[in-house]
Parts: sequence; structure tokens; C-alpha cells
Amino acid sequence: MAPNKRMILKADVNRVYDEKYRRERRARKEKLFARPTRQRKMKNAKWFSVGMGIDLPFCIILLILLTIGTIMMFSASYAFSYYTQGNSYHYLIRQLIFIVLGLAAMTVMSFFNYNKLHKIAPLVLGAAYLALMVVLILPAGDGGVKRWIPLGMFNIQPSEIAKFAVILFFAHWASKYYDKMHIFKYSVIPGLLVFSTIAALLFLEPHYSGIVIIGMLTVLMLYIGGIKTKYLIIGGALLIGLVLILAVTGGLTYAMQRMDGWGQALVYTDEDMWQTTWQTRNSLYAIGSGGLWGLGLGQSRQKYLYLPEPQNDFIFAIVVEELGLIGAAIILLIFALLVWRGITLSLRSKDKFGKLLGIGLTSQIGIQVVLNILVITDWLPNTGISLPFFSYGGSSLIMLLAQMGIVLSISRTANIEKQ
Repeated sequence: MAPNKRMILKADVNRVYDEKYRRERRARKEKLFARPTRQRKMKNAKWFSVGMGIDLPFCIILLILLTIGTIMMFSASYAFSYYTQGNSYHYLIRQLIFIVLGLAAMTVMSFFNYNKLHKIAPLVLGAAYLALMVVLILPAGDGGVKRWIPLGMFNIQPSEIAKFAVILFFAHWASKYYDKMHIFKYSVIPGLLVFSTIAALLFLEPHYSGIVIIGMLTVLMLYIGGIKTKYLIIGGALLIGLVLILAVTGGLTYAMQRMDGWGQALVYTDEDMWQTTWQTRNSLYAIGSGGLWGLGLGQSRQKYLYLPEPQNDFIFAIVVEELGLIGAAIILLIFALLVWRGITLSLRSKDKFGKLLGIGLTSQIGIQVVLNILVITDWLPNTGISLPFFSYGGSSLIMLLAQMGIVLSISRTANIEKQ
């Protein structure tokens, strides 16, 4: 090879080597200087990203609902509270205590590894059965019903525990036997056993609205768990037949009494029926007088002893009266955003158990909101269904916030990067 050619080849080799060396040195330098920046980003993401920390949008939506609900609960309750307790702040103070306890439970559960619940799901269901049986041996409360276990200033409502236990158990069961949920013995039989036994205990309280909600949650969990649709249709037909038999034989006396006046709140038939529909009728008066923009915050007239216990199941009627149709629609939109965000986070979970559990817990909020609105507008009988984060009550609020903590726990491990 000619000397000039050897020199050119050597120069080319040196140039390639130098370029390779410079690229490697530049890569090491970039890696060295980029590492702290990435670490800072990961540290921030630990708290604010779905993949590393709790979901901030879900928290904001939830806290907005809780704040609005507390304000409206106080607005709806202060007149009734002053008349019955001699203190306008009686229900507000207790509700704030419940909120603090609920937020503490939510914080703890948000750091708790939700997969640990997979192993104890049957134990939680057993605890729900025990609570439902304990309440039956206690003295009856107002109206002859047995729904609460009194613990001083705080009462435990076992049906709230049962709702969570049903969601948890079927999330556990369906994720364990996901490939077999289309088989009768893995879907229909456990569904019937769990629902029928809990429904029987609630029937003895009696607590028919609890039966309806738990029945809907059971159907939802089995459906998303993989049960065949035809099994649900057959089960629904059998359930309707059972209800008709109980109604004819007098087994639903309490329920039939609650259905008296359904759809007749604004129709005068006789004095007894006029008194029976008193609560629903005044709820409709409140909704109608609110109009488009409402009377203004705190300006409700129906809460002044016209609408019985306005801080409980019929609180949304006061919301519509004071904030109008526009304000009520905005609140319902916020509820819808909470449910949508919760389901979205759950679908991003890395395991089937997290998906099923998160969807079930979030859907419970949506189910109760829809049923509550239907009751206060007389589309459903007055069955005592509370409005999440708005209605006064300790066990319901604390349980709901703890359940939202579980959804936040799921959001910590949600695989949002793989969208």
C-alpha cells in the first residue's frame, strides 16, 4: 500500500476513534449532570404523580365535595339543631369530628398496601356478618328498627361495613377465579350465598335501602368480574318473583308502609296520606322554590321545621333550594368527576384485584348519589339513602373516606405510564 494511502487510512481510524471517545465522554458528562435533575423529578413525583404517589386531582375533587358538603350540612341543619338541641352548631361540631376521623382514616389507608386486603377479605366479610347479627340483639331505635350499634356519641351502622365487605370480597373472589367466573359454581353460587345471607340479616332490621344498595353492588362486582349476563338476567327474574311472593304474603309490611304515598306527594287524597307524604312533599317544595339560581346560601325556607331532619337524607333538596338548578348541576358534575377519576385510576392498576376493588368502591358513590336524587324527587319511595359527603352521619362518612383512601392507595401503584 502506498505511504500516502496508509497515512489517510490511519487518519480516518484516528478520527473515528476520536469521535467515538468524544461521544462517550459527552454521554458520561450528560449522565453525570442529568442524574440530580431526574432524582429531583422523581422525588416530586413521589407525592404528585399517579405512578409514584397519590393522585392529586382525585384528592382535590374529593376535598371540594367534602367542603361543599360540610357547608351545606351546616346551612341545612342549624335551625333544626337549635330547635332540638338548643345549639345551632350541634350537628356541625359532630360532623367536623367525623371529618377529622375520616380524613385520618383516609390518610392511613392511602399509605396502606391495598393488596394486603386481598388476604383478609373473608375476615372482613365475617366481621360484617358479626356486626349485622350484633345489631339484631340490641334494643330497637326510633320506629322500631335496629340499625345502629351505639358507642357513646358515635353510632356504628353495620350496613356501611357490609357494603365495603361485599365489594372487597367479590374483588378478592373475582380476581382469584377470574378465568372461571363464567362457570356457574364460581360466580352465581357465591354471589347468591353472600347476597342472600346479608339481605336476610338486613331484612330483620329492617333496612331495605341497604338491601337495594348491596344488591346493586353485588351485581356490579359480579358483572365486572366476568359473570355471564344470562345468569344476571335469570337471577333478576327470580328476585322479582321472590319480592312479589313476599309482598302478597305480607312479608314486606314495613317496605309497603314506606311505599305508601309514593308518587302522590302533591296529590291530596285524605288527611292520613297528606301526613305520610309530608317529607317528600316539602322536599319537592324546596326543589321547586329554588328555581334556576336558588334563593341564596342559607336562605332556605323549608329547613325551618317544614322538612324533617333536613341534614340527613333530604339534604340535597335544601341544596337545590339555596343554590338552584345551576348549583345542584355543578355539584352533580363534581360527583361525576370523582367517580370518573376513581374508575380511571382503578383501570390503570397493575393487578385485577386493584381494578375490581377501585371500581367497586368508586361506583358505590355514584350509586348512592343517583338513588338519593331519585328519592328526594319522588321517583323512588322514601327509603333512607344518604348523600355521600353531604348527609350528616359518622359511620357513613368515616367509611366512605377510608374507602377513598384505598382508591388513593391503588393510585400509588397505578401504571399510568403504559397508557
